[in-house]
Amino acid sequence: MKLVMTLLCRNEEDVVEANIAFHLHQGVDFVIATDNASVDGTTAILEKFQRQGRLHLIHESEHNHDQAVWVTRMARLAAVEYGADWVIENDADEFWVPAEGSLRHSLTSVPKGIDVLRVPRVNFLPRPNSHHLPFYERMTVRERVSRNRRGRPLPPKICHRAYPDVSVGDGNHKATRSGGLMPTTDQHPLEILHFPMRSYPQFLNKIRQGVEAAERNARLTPDICGNWRFLYREYYLRGRLFDYYQEHVLDDQAVAEGIREGRLVADERLLEWMREIDACQSDPL
Repeated sequence: MKLVMTLLCRNEEDVVEANIAFHLHQGVDFVIATDNASVDGTTAILEKFQRQGRLHLIHESEHNHDQAVWVTRMARLAAVEYGADWVIENDADEFWVPAEGSLRHSLTSVPKGIDVLRVPRVNFLPRPNSHHLPFYERMTVRERVSRNRRGRPLPPKICHRAYPDVSVGDGNHKATRSGGLMPTTDQHPLEILHFPMRSYPQFLNKIRQGVEAAERNARLTPDICGNWRFLYREYYLRGRLFDYYQEHVLDDQAVAEGIREGRLVADERLLEWMREIDACQSDPL
């Protein structure tokens, strides 16, 4: 079984190297990445994995957040050029984890006739005064259930069997073939650890550049990137985005109260995996 991950990146140098290293460690065989005109260190990180033969890099210069088009291209490339059996459609701030074993083991056990897994996400929250540390060392507390601004659970993301005619929707929430939805299940041992607010400068850049790019794309309806648009309109344009960010920063008292009330969970799984990866990379054998 060959497992390929797609990745769409723009200015995510603080997280993308850990993301790729983690998923390769979890059984991903190869990565297809689209770099959308990054101006930080993202491109250099992707090029490093490309030199190692672990990644196919596509450069996309248009600032119009044409995610469905770009991800569909990568998903089809995974099937046609790289012989994938399964494709994970990923974002740089999302880490796919199995309940046990590896991603490869979990996907190998999916029954025939099921083509798509809908995988739930949980948000990890920022901590104060710790930005000198890697995000996975400081962000070790998550919400028990993460919800959108309407109070609904975050929409799941998908991974799917590889097909040369697959189409992936905006946001990586659905996949179709010949215009019809593929056989899908929510019953599986996977979840996604999501790190959307790693620092205020990163969060500001994400909302500002994401919405401004989406608004350049005539294909996108107003519901696409809806949460970003809401934060841009109601907080960024009113000079209140920093206040929104600060409302989500957890000090020690907030962590203790949230865990006691059952709203928050201490979760060091990613930290433990990254330490394991670091140990393997530093082992001279």
